[in-house]
Formats: sequence, C-alpha cells, structure tokens
Amino acid sequence: MPVIIQIPTALRQFADGQSEISAEGSTAGGVIVAFAERYPDIKRHLYDEHGTLRPFINVYLGENNIKNLGGLETPIKDGDVLILVPAIAGGTGKPS
Repeated sequence: MPVIIQIPTALRQFADGQSEISAEGSTAGGVIVAFAERYPDIKRHLYDEHGTLRPFINVYLGENNIKNLGGLETPIKDGDVLILVPAIAGGTGKPS
C-alpha cells in the first residue's frame, strides 16, 4: 500500500533532499522501516543501536500521534500520510 511520508527539513539531507516520499507497509512501523531501508543514511537518525525508534522522533498519522493510537503497529491504509516530527530542544530554560 503506498503511503506518503512527509520528511522534516532537518532530515531531508538524508533522503536525497526530498520533502516527501511514498513507501509501502501495512503498519506505521512497517512504512518507516521501508523508508529507512530505501535511505540508509537516515536510519541512525530514526533508530537507536537496538533498532528501536528514537523517543524524540514523533510520528503522526494525519493529526494523531501514533503513540496515542497503536504505536508502530498502527494500521495504515492506501493514501494515508505519515509525518515525521523530531522533537526540538533548546533555549536557556529561563523565562523571557
């Protein structure tokens, strides 16, 4: 099943500069694995040394974080859009 993955600017350099690609899979996790296999340079940015999706990588199915659905086992259907959103940290920690 082709699914669209939207790639954030910070990760595009590891996906040939593309802002979105299509991939196949029946679950969110399967689609992300297919994406990482196609673009191996992105794999270390998505997965830790144990092959687990890094905790700061959020994956949305439409407007819903898959953590609130079925996690990586969230079923995907033809035409769905997955959005990769790495958490961003920074700042001084002091109120402005």
